[in-house]
Amino acid sequence: SAHRVTHLVRSIPQEQPVLLGRKWREQRKRGAGDFSANFEFAERDGLGGDDWALADVMAQLKKRKAPTTLDEKIEKIRKKRRTEEKASKVAKKMGDPEYTLREKDKKGRKKGKETEPPEAFYEDASNYDENLTFQDMNLSRPLLKAITAMGFKLPTPIQKACVPVGLLGKDICACAATGTGKTAAFMLPVLERLIYKPRQAPVTRVLVLVPTRELGIQVHTVTRQLAQFTSVTTCLAVGGLDLKSQEAALRAGPDVLIATPGRLIDHLHNTPSFELSHIEILILDEADRMLDEYFEEQMKEIIRMCAYQRQTMLFSATMTEEVKDLASVSLKQPVKIFVNSNTDVAPYLRQEFVRIRPAKEGDREAIVAALLTRTFQDHVMLFTQTKKQAHRMHILLGLMGLKVGELHGNLSQTQRLESLRRFKDEQIDILVATDVAARGLDIEGVKTVINFTMPNTVKHYVHRVGRTARAGRVGRSVSLVGEPERKMLKEIVKKAKTPVKARVLPQEVILKFRDLIEKLEKDVYAVMRLEKEEREMAHSQAQISVAEKRLKQESEEKQPQRTWFQTKEERKKERMAKALQDFDFALRGKKKREKFLKDRKKKELSAEDRAQFEILKAQMYAERAAKRERKHKRARAMPEDEPAQKAGQQKGSRPPKKSVFDKELTNTSRKALKQYRAGPSFEDRKRLGLPKHKKGGHFKSKA
Repeated sequence: SAHRVTHLVRSIPQEQPVLLGRKWREQRKRGAGDFSANFEFAERDGLGGDDWALADVMAQLKKRKAPTTLDEKIEKIRKKRRTEEKASKVAKKMGDPEYTLREKDKKGRKKGKETEPPEAFYEDASNYDENLTFQDMNLSRPLLKAITAMGFKLPTPIQKACVPVGLLGKDICACAATGTGKTAAFMLPVLERLIYKPRQAPVTRVLVLVPTRELGIQVHTVTRQLAQFTSVTTCLAVGGLDLKSQEAALRAGPDVLIATPGRLIDHLHNTPSFELSHIEILILDEADRMLDEYFEEQMKEIIRMCAYQRQTMLFSATMTEEVKDLASVSLKQPVKIFVNSNTDVAPYLRQEFVRIRPAKEGDREAIVAALLTRTFQDHVMLFTQTKKQAHRMHILLGLMGLKVGELHGNLSQTQRLESLRRFKDEQIDILVATDVAARGLDIEGVKTVINFTMPNTVKHYVHRVGRTARAGRVGRSVSLVGEPERKMLKEIVKKAKTPVKARVLPQEVILKFRDLIEKLEKDVYAVMRLEKEEREMAHSQAQISVAEKRLKQESEEKQPQRTWFQTKEERKKERMAKALQDFDFALRGKKKREKFLKDRKKKELSAEDRAQFEILKAQMYAERAAKRERKHKRARAMPEDEPAQKAGQQKGSRPPKKSVFDKELTNTSRKALKQYRAGPSFEDRKRLGLPKHKKGGHFKSKA
């Protein structure tokens, strides 16, 4: 050992003095060495954000980038317009001696303006133990460790009710408001069961169905965080992400699969060795939204392909007739857990409404622009009814100098996630979105929600305004209400727990912004023209690459085409029939529909036309919902829920009579049998408008 010490002393260069203790540590801190003194090994390293949980999702995103972003195009047009304005001012100065006087007068006016002030189930488990904690739920240590790492302190009501029932392996039909922690409520019992019963073979045992890609990514992120200290593997199969990497992940047989219906069916039909016959737990998240979005056929196809012996959990914000039908088809003796239905808005939400006069529908854009530039300048979500209007508002507000992003179905998955990330990181102040962002997404720090038009139904309104005032925070919603939308406003006011406010904007402010929008109109079209040119270029490049691929495949070997459970013709027919039906409902007749379609072909729409189209879209949905309500309800073996007693009805009074299908069918009294044999009675015939009985039977007497 003495020899080793002398060897070490010799190896130290003579120029540098040997530093020991405190001096050596200080020199290391100043950066003399390679190792950072601030580095610490910790279990929670990297858990500050969701980056590690989202890493594999980001890796799947298609790397294709647009040559220029929309914000760059807007900035380009703004710069061009500024230079043009400067040049015109210089020209006016040179040629007009009175110009300077007019400019001074305008400036004086501006300064003066600025001074102005600006059914019964198998079992009901809705009553849960209020004092239940995560430690009392009999969860494994890896899960409790993950819960602590994620910063969860106490379970939410839906978690207190669902986790114990889910651990028993029973089917659940749960109804809870948005923002109440439904993801952890169904993932905790699922992960506990997977840990308790390790898999024998690499097969997928849990399927989670979600309506939108963003919600799928959010559920996947939470699942990965909860399963971080276990060996449970997860996979995300949603549209917009790379197909090949998803196929590879599915072949490996992940324990938990989170998917949207369309992409899942695509994989079932086109990915070899992937099937749902080993599914032990099926979870349907936001079931009412999935049935809204025409996923009904796809849902039936998926449920048909799942294993018969399974546990099914259905989560929905509202219990509609369609959700009840789905529950009766997919659940076996379900436990009903209705913690709080999504019919009430958040308790700390301030609801405000701006009235739009009948002849002033075209003022909507000007009002929204005024609100966003004068009053609500950051952490704002603006909801529109159509993708086209959302895109237009993005361009318009961008040209006004605001930091804006958009989120809707016409964007690629990369663009959608980028918009969400920028809004969460406060790089943009306003997010313009359609109803794709109104469900399930937990976006922190949203202070204000603005509705360009009122949504389809009160249920949709609750979901939209549910993006703010989440988890006991304070928030504000501002909705623009026209004459056709007053009925919905009355419903909202009736249900409101706190007083609803009316917001009034001065008419001169609206006129000022309307003039500004008219001036910016040519810039909006210039941005759209740039986008169109870029799209055409991208389309031609895509066609060239497809042609090259085909030539390559022909030279090597042909790959089988991807199949779907419906043919192209069937899908097209279904979509066309639904679209025409919607138009018929909204416009009430063929002539009106033809006129509307003809008017829509105009190159330039006025502000009134655009607002009218937004309202029309909501009316079309409301008509569809009303039609579904009018349909005869399906006969069930389970009796219907008792209706709530009306305010005016006395306690002692008899309940209203109910007509139940199975009661009528099993009624064997003499009166009922006589009615069935002889046909409808005289009163029934009169009521139904049927012809009266002829005397003397059916045969005519011969003269």
